Amino acid sequence: MTSELQRVIDRHVAQGTAPGIVVATGSTEEPTRFLHAGDLSIDAIARIQSMTKPVLAVATLRLIQGGMLTLDDPVERWVPELANRRVLRSPDGPLEDTIPAERPITVRHLLTNTSGYGMMTSDCPLQRAMIANQTQAGQEPVALGAQVWVAALSDLPLAFQPGTGWRYHHSFGLLGILLSRLVGGDLARHLREDIFAPLGMHDTGYTVPTAQAHRLPAAYRHLPNGPLVEVEPAGSGFYVAPADFDLSHAELVSTVSDYAAFARMLAASGWHGGQRLLEPGLLELMRSDQIPQELKTADSFFPGFWNETGWGFGVAVQTSGAQAGRYGWSGGLGTNVHIDPDGSFQVLFTQVEMGPQLMGLLAEVQ
Repeated sequence: MTSELQRVIDRHVAQGTAPGIVVATGSTEEPTRFLHAGDLSIDAIARIQSMTKPVLAVATLRLIQGGMLTLDDPVERWVPELANRRVLRSPDGPLEDTIPAERPITVRHLLTNTSGYGMMTSDCPLQRAMIANQTQAGQEPVALGAQVWVAALSDLPLAFQPGTGWRYHHSFGLLGILLSRLVGGDLARHLREDIFAPLGMHDTGYTVPTAQAHRLPAAYRHLPNGPLVEVEPAGSGFYVAPADFDLSHAELVSTVSDYAAFARMLAASGWHGGQRLLEPGLLELMRSDQIPQELKTADSFFPGFWNETGWGFGVAVQTSGAQAGRYGWSGGLGTNVHIDPDGSFQVLFTQVEMGPQLMGLLAEVQ
């Protein structure tokens, strides 16, 4: 299997899918194995973007485990900017056509992307307003600090009543801000002490230390006709010298070995080094589909997303088919993790924006 996987990633580098690919595979019964092809080294510190979401989910569940909050706590307890929400009568309707929220946004709503905030998938007044106030999600790093970002987002109405729809991304920015305030204002420190240090994830954080900047590879995208172009330079840019603002709503950098340690802990039912980091019941909620069928609408995400797929806490979940029970998530710069019910896992890193070429690579390696 390892030799076949090596042939796959070698071929994808040769055909121009990505300049480099690194993969970690393992299971609870086997050591982690690392493969690489092209010019991406195994110790590269990569931009993992939305693979931050499973990390924040685990951080939240550990705080629930410690009695510091519950799934059904109202978010406004820590983020008062989200009290007294207004809700659009129709998600694509005029911004002034609103009604009061029927219920508060809860921690559960954030973990499941059902808060009422999120990416709008078609042109509408709310999408245009998010673009105008710099809260729309995209491939670029965050443009606003956490406090300014949440203030800007709270100026906008919800697309739907909390718990009655699904939209991607923004709930986890809000979750990061909530966690930051809950733990005293330094989410980076909390994650380092509570998760990263126990798991040996020494190169994971919101920024790359200047002394390690040489380990940050360039980022790329495919032009419509196929060739790769560089969109962020190696060894510099936002993640080495970030804007001087709070990044608790932003996304992490990591190495394939660091993230493999995180995946191994999940594969081992929350255990690491003789210590249980996550209780069984909470882990089961995380890796189980939490989204009612009526919320899995075609306009909620990209076409076909909900085919044999659900959403747990920070992860997609395969609900049927040959890979039923598999869970994990991807990052927009061509990174991916999945964990299987048999205790096996795989982590893959590139630094190329998601598109048809990268989706083809992920389909093959999975």
